[in-house]
Amino acid sequence: MMGTQVPFMRCAAMRAHRFRQSSMIDCVVYDDAARTLCIAFRDTGRYVYEGVPAALFEAFCRAGSAGSFFNERIKDRYRFQRDPGRRRFGPNA
Repeated sequence: MMGTQVPFMRCAAMRAHRFRQSSMIDCVVYDDAARTLCIAFRDTGRYVYEGVPAALFEAFCRAGSAGSFFNERIKDRYRFQRDPGRRRFGPNA
C-alpha cells in the first residue's frame, strides 16, 4: 500500500461499512482517533469529511438510504476535501 492512500485506508483501527444497495455511495470508512469520515461515491470518487462524531458514522451505517442520509445529515455540514491520495486522469483532471 502506498503512503498516499493513508487518509482512506490507514489501519485496522478504522471502521468501514459497504452500501451494496446504494446507487450513490459505495462505502464509508471512519477513523475514531481523527474523527474523519471517508466516503467513496460511486460516480465522483472519495472525499474526507472532518470533525464527524462517531455516533453519526454509526447512524449512517444503519440508514435505510445512504444517499438520503448523506444529503440530510452530512452534506454542507462538515468541512471536506477530495481524497488527497486519489490519482486523477483525463483531460480535466
